[in-house]
Amino acid sequence: MRIVYSRSSTATQSLLRQRHILTEAGLLVRTEGVAEGFHPADGVLLFEDPATTSKIPALERPAFAKVAAAAHPGDVLTVSELFRLCRDLVDIHNVRDWCQARGVALRVLSGPLSNFHDLAANDATTALLINVITAVGQFQRDLQNELTAEGIAAAEAEGRYRGRPPALDGDQREEARTAFQEDGASIAALARAHGVSRAAVRTALTGLLPDQPSPID
Repeated sequence: MRIVYSRSSTATQSLLRQRHILTEAGLLVRTEGVAEGFHPADGVLLFEDPATTSKIPALERPAFAKVAAAAHPGDVLTVSELFRLCRDLVDIHNVRDWCQARGVALRVLSGPLSNFHDLAANDATTALLINVITAVGQFQRDLQNELTAEGIAAAEAEGRYRGRPPALDGDQREEARTAFQEDGASIAALARAHGVSRAAVRTALTGLLPDQPSPID
């Protein structure tokens, strides 16, 4: 059995991007007419956690309890993007342990870990690569936080700091990028929708705007 898990952070965030990725992988089927929408393909179980923050560990979310009840040895748990399931390295290891204990494979369809046939494989190479890739990502976030803190300290010392302007978190960033790419939403509209500055939206759209480099995964 193939089990699919999806999550959005807020009630206004769309699952459309995830559904498109899952449809391309043959796990969902898009229908039109009276029953228009996305539906699980044959042999697929779909579980969704709408309006669920990533701060809640994966194993504690409502839909994951349903995943646990439905999963059997030999099943494959699939997510479109890893951050929809796991928040950090600790969460990844907890999910891996859960999958290994139940004989369930773990598959991610996009991102730097999408080349793994089974992220829950209990071998040294898989564990090492997962640790390296996620550690690099965490290092990038920590370094950015450190540079930001140093900038704030310098501004405060010179009397220039007036507080940090609102920014988009990880899920809001993905939502903004999806709306910009797929729906043609303007920077001004996205800024109003998220209550942030246009500069914050431009930062979130790095790699999608003209004359901007692609972001480093």
